[in-house]
Amino acid sequence: MNPIRMSRRPFMSTSPTAPGSAESTAGIQGRRVFLKVMAAAAGGLTLGIFSVDPARAATAKSGKTAASGPEFAPNAFLRIAPDSSVTVIVKHLEMGQGTYTGLPTLVAEELDAAWSQVKVEGAPADAKLYNNLQWGTMQGTGGSSSMANSFEQYRQAGAAARAMLVAAAATRWKVPADAITVKRGVVSQGDRKASFGELAAAAAKEPVPASPKLKDPKDFVYIGKHVPRSDSKAKSTGTAIYTQDVKLPGMLTAVVAHPPRFGAGVKNIDAGGLKGLPGIRFVVEVPNGVAVVANSFWDAKRGRDALKIEWDETTGFKYSSSDILADYKRLATTPGKVARNDGDAAGALAGAAHKLDAAYEFPYLAHAAMEPMNCVIRFDAGRAEVWNGEQYQTVDQAAVAKSLGLEPAQVTLHQLYAGGSFGRRANPHSDYLLEAAAIVKGMAAQGKRGIPVKLVWTREDDMQAGYFRPAYYHRLQAGLDAGGNVVAWQHRIVGQSILDGGPMADMIKNGIDPTSVEGAANLPYAIGNLHVDLHSPQVGVPVQGWRSVGSTHTAFSTETLIDELAVAAGKDPVAFRKALLASQPKHLSVLELVADKAGWGQPLAPSRNGAKRARGIAVHESFDTAVAQVVEVSVNADKSFTVDRVVCAVNCGLAVNPDVVRAQMEGGIGYGLSAALFGEITIKDGGVAQSNFNDYRVLRINEMPAIVVHIVPSAAAPTGVGEPGVPPIAPAVANALAAATGRRLRKLPLHLSA
Repeated sequence: MNPIRMSRRPFMSTSPTAPGSAESTAGIQGRRVFLKVMAAAAGGLTLGIFSVDPARAATAKSGKTAASGPEFAPNAFLRIAPDSSVTVIVKHLEMGQGTYTGLPTLVAEELDAAWSQVKVEGAPADAKLYNNLQWGTMQGTGGSSSMANSFEQYRQAGAAARAMLVAAAATRWKVPADAITVKRGVVSQGDRKASFGELAAAAAKEPVPASPKLKDPKDFVYIGKHVPRSDSKAKSTGTAIYTQDVKLPGMLTAVVAHPPRFGAGVKNIDAGGLKGLPGIRFVVEVPNGVAVVANSFWDAKRGRDALKIEWDETTGFKYSSSDILADYKRLATTPGKVARNDGDAAGALAGAAHKLDAAYEFPYLAHAAMEPMNCVIRFDAGRAEVWNGEQYQTVDQAAVAKSLGLEPAQVTLHQLYAGGSFGRRANPHSDYLLEAAAIVKGMAAQGKRGIPVKLVWTREDDMQAGYFRPAYYHRLQAGLDAGGNVVAWQHRIVGQSILDGGPMADMIKNGIDPTSVEGAANLPYAIGNLHVDLHSPQVGVPVQGWRSVGSTHTAFSTETLIDELAVAAGKDPVAFRKALLASQPKHLSVLELVADKAGWGQPLAPSRNGAKRARGIAVHESFDTAVAQVVEVSVNADKSFTVDRVVCAVNCGLAVNPDVVRAQMEGGIGYGLSAALFGEITIKDGGVAQSNFNDYRVLRINEMPAIVVHIVPSAAAPTGVGEPGVPPIAPAVANALAAATGRRLRKLPLHLSA
């Protein structure tokens, strides 16, 4: 890491040079020579619109409120202020999936608070208090685990606070605790009433119950009912604070030039082109490129574009997508690591009356969240602060601390809203955060500590320098007996591991990355002879989890092949699945519901323009949630087609907020359709060919089908909803197209004209 200092105008008090100095351009000799460039004056334009006070963004630790007086904080998950406001501390990132509504709902339910008095605050990085219970000692958001791992925890937090408030009231009024009622934020007994705020100080002196009594579900007021989203107003009025909205005193903005090929490094930097450009303050070499730090985003971007960088490509990746696929196809002819082996699949296949052999191709995919990668960082003596939509607190805190020579406790992460993520902000290598850390470390080496820096990735950076859903190649072979029953199933998967080399690498057992085979190794269909194996080749393309992870590809291959087997057996696809899922009540519940609501087996209304219409179905379980979808398509004479309607059924246990569940299913369908119809990152000579939404298409509003979502009633504990809506949509579309055309598509994205 190499800090390269820039000069400034005299009025720029945070400049690394003395006031009034003038420096001329000097030659670059090697990578440790300072750049000396005269910087012209320029206004400090930034992309942030709303200012945010660091004290507001940070977690309140004083125990005081604006109304004065102590707060009642019975546990790490809520505080009650003298004004009776209830602040719920949410340990999971809000990136659109509803955690800032769902988790406070649990507290409000057990506390018997009025929804109007509930406020939400993002939790600080503290794995001891806020760990993801499904991830052990780690704090983070992912795997559709927010509600599933917090359901009892947040209910108990609310119930404990309620019990303490009731105990305080009972003492004050000298009545038994069971004579007191609490309703919508008011504690009462007969004619006597008290607000939460009035009882807060006394309640704080009561012992915290170890096992507070939880409500009987029949008494729920909020859970399972309509509750307005807590973030709707802020996001609708533009007052929600995202990273791009953060503006701190003296803050600078950084943009990074990344190598055109993965794995390449910096060989030489020619900064002569920066001469005369306004607002340039620093140039700093970071682990994966060169950062330009300036007064504003546009100053930094112009500076970055003016840099002439000679890249060292001796370690660069030079393959293209076609080369990778060719290697995968070769690997698929050889046995892999065994993920599941029931019966004798090879023997049963050899004796099958009818055999199917299918190969499937899946490209790399970008996460393409609406908000590209960004963060704000400030580094001073003995401490660092980071403001961002923080998804991976434990990993990111440790990585930033190590980079800056600090202990994790010396790094404060301020959790803001994130404009989507789809897994991208849970980067196992903390890539963009470490870029930001390298920038402020380089500035500190020049004596410039404490200057906050906002790192901003452009859409092109996000598309080309980021991490991707791995490309995969599948080969499936299956056999039917003379009666049309499935007697053999062999499934081989080839693709990069997203866990290898990351903080969760210990999840890889016997060479099997469980995320690569999920949805395949746990195939729910009753097939006696079933074999699944895996190849996880090392490829120089950076990869990580993408919304619904392994199910993004396994659901497509398994559900389209099951459909093809049903047709080969001369059986209805729904009836065929039901027979194979007889011992899977969760799958059956959504399959039967969606078939009924979609009118499966009934004729579709004819198209007005003569297009051929057909239905397709798929069912898949991910993150303990079963989802079935029926898709209606119209295929035109020119082989173009439209997805007209999607009927979706979901079994996610108890639906804490049915509106959020429906929204997540709808959003997952839209996201999955983008990948199914358009999504493809193409590697060319070691770099990404796509750059923005002009050549990495996403679904447009006029292409969104009509969607109807049905929720299976359940009293079981909640399971995930953020991701399970994605996997079934692509195979359901492909199966509908096959029903309309007789043609099986086995490559994504889907193109009938290919």
